[in-house]
Amino acid sequence: MSELKLADLGEGMHEAEVVEWLVKVGDTVKLDQTVVKVETDKAIVEIPAPVAGRVSEIRVPNGQTAKVGEVLVVFDAPATSSNGDSTASAKGANTTATMAQAATPSTPATSTTQSATPKPRVLAAPAVRKLAFELGIDLEQVAPSNPNGRVSLEDVKAYAEKAKSTPVGTRFIASETPSLPTKPSTVEQSSVQDERQPLTGLRKRVAEHMERSWRIIPHATAFGEVDATSLVALRDALKPGAEKRGIRLTYMPLLIKLLLPVLKEFPIFNASLDEERREIIYKRSYHIGIAAATPDGLLVPVLRNADRLTLLEIAANVDRLIEGAKQRTLTLPEVSGSTFTLNNVGSFGGSTGTPIINHPEVAILAVGRIEDKAIVEHGAVIVRPVMPLALSFDHRLIDGALSGAFMSRFKELVERPQQLMLDMI
Repeated sequence: MSELKLADLGEGMHEAEVVEWLVKVGDTVKLDQTVVKVETDKAIVEIPAPVAGRVSEIRVPNGQTAKVGEVLVVFDAPATSSNGDSTASAKGANTTATMAQAATPSTPATSTTQSATPKPRVLAAPAVRKLAFELGIDLEQVAPSNPNGRVSLEDVKAYAEKAKSTPVGTRFIASETPSLPTKPSTVEQSSVQDERQPLTGLRKRVAEHMERSWRIIPHATAFGEVDATSLVALRDALKPGAEKRGIRLTYMPLLIKLLLPVLKEFPIFNASLDEERREIIYKRSYHIGIAAATPDGLLVPVLRNADRLTLLEIAANVDRLIEGAKQRTLTLPEVSGSTFTLNNVGSFGGSTGTPIINHPEVAILAVGRIEDKAIVEHGAVIVRPVMPLALSFDHRLIDGALSGAFMSRFKELVERPQQLMLDMI
């Protein structure tokens, strides 16, 4: 017998949720065959079998959370003794007999267990449950297309389309009661039930991370605006050249490139606080976190060693990381270890707000959507493209004056990005 336990996944993670079992009891697996997918607050991790053998017991079912060190599955490894054939045969006979007894419908223990077992919860991701709730669809009525019984977004959408195309008369069964209330709205209102859903998966981990950050770090936020005329012109000038190389150039790579010299000039913003030893750790690497919205919640993929990359390399990696975050295919190094986070809320139409610091970092910068605004310049009112800024910082290490200096320097580079040429290697 061999057990597969949840190993330490790094980054201080103590638990993971079982997303999907790729095997079932009775299956025979090969060494290093992927048997289960688990979800941490960083990524979905595939775990291989540590031995070749038969799956005899699955301890943690889909949707349940396991602690580090907890047994996930038990394997029956092949017999290795000299009389292995006879041992295996006897064991197989006993196993067959036991399984047959358990499967007998008339067995009292079986019927008792079945009656006491609650109805299993439909397997579906949080995004799927959210869509079903918004469409008023009962997930138990949706037939899953996935062989493992997990309902997908496509299944819910197909069910909704089918319901739309079904005539009203065939969707509802008439009541046998000869007379119906003249005010059906009263009946409908009284039958409406609130729905409760457990906080699971990525959304649960995002909630815990945000709660911890807000509870531990005394946040302060500085707001500002920057004239984005030169930034827009620079992107327009570089975009055709990037496209010829097959790279999509957004504002994000430019902002990262402009942010790096500011972090080097103000190293406290690229630091963290060792709360136990009460020491400031100044990071000498520049791993920029990029907040990305996914169907399951917020993820922060990490652009590692950003200061060693060209603008086009940053652009290519940012696209890859954001797409990987949406597909939940990133590895742990790609979603951990950031030293400063840049959040482009303008990418989904946002303007401004108070960004929450990505613990254990000490600051986060959010940039909003670039919009034309009327501003006063030399006594005249003119229209300029303006980009909102919001800098949240840990007030234990950074005060208002320092945050103001940081913002002023960043604005200076955004408004005159050609200054970067002076420091280019």
